[in-house]
Amino acid sequence: MSSTITSPAVAVRAREAARALAPLGREEKDRALAAVAAAIGERREQLVAANRLDLAAADGERPAIRDRLTLDDARTDALSAAVLDIAALPDPSGAVLRTQTLENGLRLNKLRVPLGVVLIVYEARPNVTVDAAMLCLKAGNACILRGSRLAEHTNRALVELMRETLAAAELPADAVQLLGSDRAELNSLLADPAAADVVIPRGGEELKKFLLETSRIPVLAAAGGNCHVYVDAAADPAKAIAITVNAKVQRPGVCNAAETVLVHRDQEQLVGPLTEALAAEGVEVLEGESAWATEFLDMKIALRVVDDLDQALEHIDRYGTGHSEAIVTEDAAAAERFTREVDAAAVYVNASTRFTDGAVYGMGAEIGISTNRLHARGPLGLEELTTTKYVVVGDGQIRL
Repeated sequence: MSSTITSPAVAVRAREAARALAPLGREEKDRALAAVAAAIGERREQLVAANRLDLAAADGERPAIRDRLTLDDARTDALSAAVLDIAALPDPSGAVLRTQTLENGLRLNKLRVPLGVVLIVYEARPNVTVDAAMLCLKAGNACILRGSRLAEHTNRALVELMRETLAAAELPADAVQLLGSDRAELNSLLADPAAADVVIPRGGEELKKFLLETSRIPVLAAAGGNCHVYVDAAADPAKAIAITVNAKVQRPGVCNAAETVLVHRDQEQLVGPLTEALAAEGVEVLEGESAWATEFLDMKIALRVVDDLDQALEHIDRYGTGHSEAIVTEDAAAAERFTREVDAAAVYVNASTRFTDGAVYGMGAEIGISTNRLHARGPLGLEELTTTKYVVVGDGQIRL
């Protein structure tokens, strides 16, 4: 079964699939999800072999890129587990958010409903292929996936697996479709506002910028993160070092990794030990404006000594991307001000930025972290892949 369908047919087939999915109940969707999870386990060797082809072609790429690209036995098991986690979550579609009887007797119900067709454009992250498709399916949406050329073999193998499994479960295979890597094919979809209901980027700021400038489909930006750790005057030094090192090192190639550490001038004596702790993990510490503006996604971090909390807030406002920001402090007033004034999807007090994750937040998997202000912000899970509609039931009422 071919997994790559050329537009405009891809959009037509996705719309038909979305209509077929919309009325399905939880049991039918969860049964298909369980079948996909099982199939991933059964085809582990095939999937890992496909991924080896991509890794071989990506020889010479930065370690962080290769890390995101890798799909080994452990990550294949994690994919299966993530699909089962999604199946275990409540079905958001059809949930009643509000019920009210108006003075004229009309019974008003506000319901969650699927978005419809979701176009996801993402970089070298094979896990997104499965996470995005299965989240969309559980929420009742069809999805069109456009991954990176770097993950071409892996994505194709994963999508073929999901399409075949859906067909066997008597669900529309076209609920999951994969675009090729031809930019013209993507552009033809983006130029048609009826092709999808929303487009979600999962990647860096350049991808986000491209889609915002090009797409006639609404963009729900889940993009890069220039994230900061601010070490306040009242910070516990041990916490400051541990949190900063974890935020940078635990997985440096992801969007919630810290890229800059800001140190209050009263804590300047901490710069030496902090730099040494980072260097011991292989992190290069940089200074200057070009470093402050860079999302490294690598074992590099920028450092700046700031005069006070005001300057830290000004720095984050100028260089941050609205993703995840952290303050290390024992001063409750400073923490409260930081959380109130920092404009970001996730703000942390005495904790690593690495926790910004749908699974960690108890949402199952995620498509990405939205830095938008409208519709959804933060991890894009099941509820964020729905919209609402009002169902109003009357008994012959007319408006005078």
